[in-house]
Amino acid sequence: MRRTARPLTGTALAVAAAALAAAPAYGAPAGDLEVSPSPVAPGGQVAVRTAACGDGGTATGDASAVGAGSLGLAPGPQEREATGRFRVPPSAQPGTYEITATCTGNGRRVTGDLVVTLTSGREQVHPRGSVKTGVGGALGPDPVQTAAGVATLAVAAAGGTWLLHRRARGDGI
Repeated sequence: MRRTARPLTGTALAVAAAALAAAPAYGAPAGDLEVSPSPVAPGGQVAVRTAACGDGGTATGDASAVGAGSLGLAPGPQEREATGRFRVPPSAQPGTYEITATCTGNGRRVTGDLVVTLTSGREQVHPRGSVKTGVGGALGPDPVQTAAGVATLAVAAAGGTWLLHRRARGDGI
């Protein structure tokens, strides 16, 4: 038992070390297209940037998957990154869209994902109003219908009591 435990432990450690070495660092890896903010609501402004084009590089971006068309990426405040902006159309549907950019100097193509949601993610939506179940309630929206329902129940209760009283006396129905 002890002889098989050591090779299995060694194998498990080797697999874990390989997985950690392959995991990307925090943020977008160099060479990818960073899209922010993500998620974004329809109508929101999105910034894209990449370091894949090199120092002072430019790129042509494509956001047509979400319906925004093409955009240009120019050297940003940090010369080693190309940056650009576009607006998500108000008619965009929720989902994940691939945004691409092609560097003009070296022809390298990079991609990033944009997540579109109905809300921006910063605000919480709380439900309002009543549920239309067809059952109604004691404090319904229409006081006339509530009064009619109460009167109907009172008449039914009085009639049932009267019939049970006659039956108990033996008068018949």
